[in-house]
Amino acid sequence: MVGEIILVVLIIIGIVGRASILATAASFLLILKLLSLQRFFPTLERRGLELGLLFLMISVLVPLVNGKVATKDLMSAFLSVGGVCAIVGGILATYLNGQGLYMLKMDPELMMGLVIGTVLGIVFLKGIPVGPLMAAAIAAILMKLYQYIFR
Repeated sequence: MVGEIILVVLIIIGIVGRASILATAASFLLILKLLSLQRFFPTLERRGLELGLLFLMISVLVPLVNGKVATKDLMSAFLSVGGVCAIVGGILATYLNGQGLYMLKMDPELMMGLVIGTVLGIVFLKGIPVGPLMAAAIAAILMKLYQYIFR
């Protein structure tokens, strides 16, 4: 019963906070739970992140396939300051997301704080919800910084 209440609260937060992905995800899980299809939860838990990242990667690669990015534009990624910064940014983001994923595996209860923080960022800072993984990465950095300063 507590799980259903949390999902309903997340749906409401998602709707009020204009975080449609949060509301949709919570609705999907609530429907599975109400239909007694919890047997799919372990698979979703194991493979859901991979599936989400697959679709994210597909959406990023579409401009390459449909011709919106020319070959000469690709070369600038290696030869310009902006391109080099983008490559370094990609490397750092990938590393940090790995740290965030590790933190979520060790402390999954932190996910609720990430969700609330994401919604607050959407509502008050006009942010874009790119997902809990980057939020977890930033949280992991903040936690390591806190441990470094206060230990």
